[in-house]
Amino acid sequence: MHYLTLSFTHKNTDISIRERLSFANQEKKHAFACSLQQSPCINETIILSTCNRVEIFCSVCETHEAIEYIYAKLAYFSKVSQEDLEKRGNVYEDNGAIHHLFSVASSLDSLVVGETQIVGQLKDAFRFSMEQGFCGQKLSRAMHHTFRCAASVRASTEISKNPISVSSVAVVKAQNLLGSLKDEIAVVVGAGEMSELACKHLLAHGAKLILINRSFENAQKLAALLQGEVSVLPYAKLQECINVHKLLFCATGAPHSVITEDMVIERDFERYWFDIAVPRDIEVQDSDKLSVFAVDDLKEIVTQNLTMREDQARVAYKIVHLATIEFFKWLQMVSVDPLIKELREKARECSQKEIDKAIKKGNIPAQYEEQMQKILHYAFNSFLHYPTKTLKNIAEKPEADTIVQAMQEVFDINDDSAKRLNMYKCEYQMDMMEKNNEI
Repeated sequence: MHYLTLSFTHKNTDISIRERLSFANQEKKHAFACSLQQSPCINETIILSTCNRVEIFCSVCETHEAIEYIYAKLAYFSKVSQEDLEKRGNVYEDNGAIHHLFSVASSLDSLVVGETQIVGQLKDAFRFSMEQGFCGQKLSRAMHHTFRCAASVRASTEISKNPISVSSVAVVKAQNLLGSLKDEIAVVVGAGEMSELACKHLLAHGAKLILINRSFENAQKLAALLQGEVSVLPYAKLQECINVHKLLFCATGAPHSVITEDMVIERDFERYWFDIAVPRDIEVQDSDKLSVFAVDDLKEIVTQNLTMREDQARVAYKIVHLATIEFFKWLQMVSVDPLIKELREKARECSQKEIDKAIKKGNIPAQYEEQMQKILHYAFNSFLHYPTKTLKNIAEKPEADTIVQAMQEVFDINDDSAKRLNMYKCEYQMDMMEKNNEI
């Protein structure tokens, strides 16, 4: 078994290609994951698709064939040539794949280093894969440790202090352009997480908001959560609003543009539009009085952010490096083969100990020692036959880790390095348990 990741990010792929690779649509993500599962060399799949990246995390039995297969399927789904994808994509295998996964979750590979959205996005991707049956034991193990590594980075560094996101960077850019956002009216299109963050940052800078969304009810719900001056208008008012106000922040989940050239009316005042969605929401060219900023246009502020946080990033990378090493050590520890070997060795040691005591007390003659060893050897082999068979049968199942750790605890095997039973409880399972308890 091998871990494998194909990665397309703001670092290696421009936004025009990333939006064609985007799996914001759940149906498309499901169809693509199904196509990957048809390959005999791909066992499990998690797809992470955000405004800055598309990551394909897999458990595979043969890396070269899996890489070729994934590229071919990506080319088919995205309509981008396989040759072009191969030039852009980064491929990570085994240790590299886990290190990259930990780095992504710790926000070290993000456009905005230290942003906190990525963990939630990764949990959503994991949850989707689990619920759809694309994720099993191998990737679950990796994800358990991924979230713990990310938590360790947050707890041990200040890299996520005063959290920054693409939405907040867009607001900072707007403030730099206008000098101040106090009492400025900003139109926010969308009612999802990115829009909510944009609204919060705009309100914090003293702006007034007009919130527009296809679902008027969802826009009202978001407005109710926000503290500040927020008006909610129906979606039919979108064209009117974008031609009246100078600030626009657009972050919908639409698979196509929601603002196009035919909706724009020339005005004699400066307008600044921020498209923080992938695929892009705004299909409008810059003009004399209109400036459109997409995700990749915010790199100047991102670079400043990176410079301020680079010392903390170095500390964080050390944590990620050590976490990667520990993960593979742990994989060896939870393997059933060492456990079976330890069980048999403990049985042999107990047998020999009792034989030695019996000979010392005179209960059996010393010359019978070899025969007694054989009898007890056969007895323990017979006793351990079913547990051994069961362990091998459950080795590839998600519950194997808990069973192995329980047996290590019960039989006092590898006590110094064994982990407690619930230490690696799945983050997804924990979330579901909490929801069930609330119900």
